[in-house]
Amino acid sequence: MYYVYILTSQKDTAMYIGVTNDLRRRLREHKNEQAEGFTKQYHLHKLVHFEEYSEIQAAIAREKQLKHWSRNKKNALVESKNPQWYDWSAPPENHPNEVKS
Repeated sequence: MYYVYILTSQKDTAMYIGVTNDLRRRLREHKNEQAEGFTKQYHLHKLVHFEEYSEIQAAIAREKQLKHWSRNKKNALVESKNPQWYDWSAPPENHPNEVKS
């Protein structure tokens, strides 16, 4: 499986969109600041959205599509499934009781 994901800072001021075949590993790299660049510089560790794909080509196409969207459109995407901007990489006890599908 392949994942397209959106990370933000704790105050949701900056946003990063990436693609990976191992979401847990990639999130660990971001949180441990092993990933050089934008996410490390702005401390983007909060997973607010992710999508799963069976084909890498589809995941890359979606990543590129999202990167061209306006910030308002990206915010609306996050809020459509995660209106409170919960951190899905946080321990399960910190997750909301209901998730919009």
